[in-house]
Amino acid sequence: MLSVLYQDNDLIAINKPHGLLVHRSSIAADAEEFALQLLRDQINQQVFPAHRIDRKTGGVLLFALNKTTEIAMQQQFAANQVHKTYLAILRGHTPESGEIDYALRKENGTLQNAFTAYKTLARAELPVALGKHPTSRYSLVEAKPTTGRMHQLRKHFAHIFHPIIGDRTHGCNKQNKLFTETWDLNTMLLHARTLTFNHPLSNEEVTIAAPLQPEFLRMMELMGWTDINFL
Repeated sequence: MLSVLYQDNDLIAINKPHGLLVHRSSIAADAEEFALQLLRDQINQQVFPAHRIDRKTGGVLLFALNKTTEIAMQQQFAANQVHKTYLAILRGHTPESGEIDYALRKENGTLQNAFTAYKTLARAELPVALGKHPTSRYSLVEAKPTTGRMHQLRKHFAHIFHPIIGDRTHGCNKQNKLFTETWDLNTMLLHARTLTFNHPLSNEEVTIAAPLQPEFLRMMELMGWTDINFL
């Protein structure tokens, strides 16, 4: 059963598990379950995706319960009026904070501006040799994308040479292999932590927060990050 984080007469949000598609897609023919279908069956009501997050990303996923609300929320997302925060575990030790202002190319070749701000919450160094290095270094970051481009965080962190662990498309193959073979990790360590927006009917500010999923928590424990206050 999906974990419901928020629900009223117009909106419902779940804590999407890593690996679950939002809806049926021709590019993921292997999938048999979808968040839209599971939630619809769970609450016995039609639901409409207000936005999308990657299959391997866990965390807050918002649905509308009617077409009017769906359109209103999609307009807020398109206008970058929804504030999003993510947590990610990255390769290497990142700076205390940073801004990534790096345009991303669409499939048709068009460049789109894309901006991400981040801050480092914790760092770790594990006694595990990788390549020429006797240890392996990692960082936990909070990321705030102000634009919503496809795979933005994945591409942005790869661009600054701190890819997200478990990102097979844009990440580090050696690190991903290490985590799979050593710690049996098969997901991507990116979590949609919060969404903040104005409710389309009441105009009141709503913030929805999603607890970390078990696999992310397991990697946090591996890194020794068990005292981070948002847990």
